[in-house]
Amino acid sequence: MSSIRRLSAGGQSLRTQAVAGGRWVIKLGSSLVTQDGKGIDPAAIAEFASEVAALRAAGREVVVVSSGAIAEGMKRLGWQKRPQEIHDLQAAAAVGQMGLAQAYERGFQAHGLQTAQILLTHEDVADRRRYLNARSTLHTLLRLGVVPVINENDTVVTDEIKLGDNDTLAALVTNLIEADLLIILTDQTGLYTSDPRHDASAQRIAEASALDPELVAMAGGAGTQFGTGGMATKVKAAQRAARSGAHTLIMSGREPSPLSRLIADPAAEHGTLLTTELPPMSARQQWMADQLQVRGRLWLDAGAVDVLSHQGKSLLPIGVARAEGQFERGDVVACLGPDGAEVARGLVNYSARDVARIAGRPSAEIEDLLGFVEEPELIHRDNLVLISSGPKT
Repeated sequence: MSSIRRLSAGGQSLRTQAVAGGRWVIKLGSSLVTQDGKGIDPAAIAEFASEVAALRAAGREVVVVSSGAIAEGMKRLGWQKRPQEIHDLQAAAAVGQMGLAQAYERGFQAHGLQTAQILLTHEDVADRRRYLNARSTLHTLLRLGVVPVINENDTVVTDEIKLGDNDTLAALVTNLIEADLLIILTDQTGLYTSDPRHDASAQRIAEASALDPELVAMAGGAGTQFGTGGMATKVKAAQRAARSGAHTLIMSGREPSPLSRLIADPAAEHGTLLTTELPPMSARQQWMADQLQVRGRLWLDAGAVDVLSHQGKSLLPIGVARAEGQFERGDVVACLGPDGAEVARGLVNYSARDVARIAGRPSAEIEDLLGFVEEPELIHRDNLVLISSGPKT
């Protein structure tokens, strides 16, 4: 247990490295934005928006994952007790989402920042086609300087209301956009060896590997009346994020200016840092290679093999000789060299029917050939994993 809590000089350096990442996902717990379940707290959201504006000025891209819609809906509907029926919870979420979006819009507008509301379900990031669509939208919003505010789509999803949580959603979003750091702001100062509310001897864990098996057992807890997850869900979220190469910082959102203090002194022991041991691309490629099934094959020319194997670039239509299989946008396809050896696999941006029409042609001709353009790349390098180095050219 002591090895988990130990914070070495190397750990401090890793903290600095984690905070230096350029793309952050920040998750706010329901209690932080709803006055512990009393309804949306505009002042708290305004203060958070000010912090995010400072992060943006410091060069960070930020995506926000926020709870609070059901609590706000209960307030607007005059309900004192959280309902048990699914349709009542869905109604509360639908009503409350209006207030949540309005509060964030006002908070960020005060700093000249545009916001975008995105409602996701777990299926949106588990299904390959939805994954690509969501990823493209989020990347475009970040490129435009917009702050996406994401919540779970509780108005249409039933099992996520009963069993899901926004900690998990935040981790899935972290993987989706290849974020460097996931910050989970909560009403606790970090992860402890036991529940500090009931155990005076509980010690805060300054740093640990996110994949340490001891952590889930120590997290325990069932959350608060208006939250759906305790520390166990946060540890599991950190484990998900770690598999795609992101560190996770669990820290208090109750303390003044937590994000500003983090930027000002990144090496300080803020909260609990749960680390990953793999660099982002290696972890992401491992996830793709291990879990996704091939739905088709793309036969590449020697030039395309060289581009993928030795130059680290995306696959363009011009490098494809032909396609095999019945695949759709977002399916995983294998990339084969002229000798039939598998060079790579990845998430394809066009269906088999469309690939047959654009194969061997420059990306500039995609719109003329298909009447639309999803992406200029057939497979983006971020969605591609090398299987072998391929033949030398």
